[in-house]
Amino acid sequence: MSGNTARAGGITNPPIDELIEIAGTKYQLVIYAAKRAREINAYYGQLDSGSFENTGPLVDSERNEKPMSIALREMQEGLLDFKRSEEA
Repeated sequence: MSGNTARAGGITNPPIDELIEIAGTKYQLVIYAAKRAREINAYYGQLDSGSFENTGPLVDSERNEKPMSIALREMQEGLLDFKRSEEA
């Protein structure tokens, strides 16, 4: 087969293993990414009303791109600061 091969995006890019190293554990990764994805989603919801209470995407993104994918790319690029919770 010749030509260019398509590269998968979304959950496989950025690699989950790299993101777990950044977040500490897979559970913290889920919490951090979900919180940031909710902020991004709220930002897009506010675009129509004109009030901007949340920060928009910190990486180049398309309006139709999923907030979770944007949040994971932000984490990979080191654009987010998060506090690690103490183990109970």
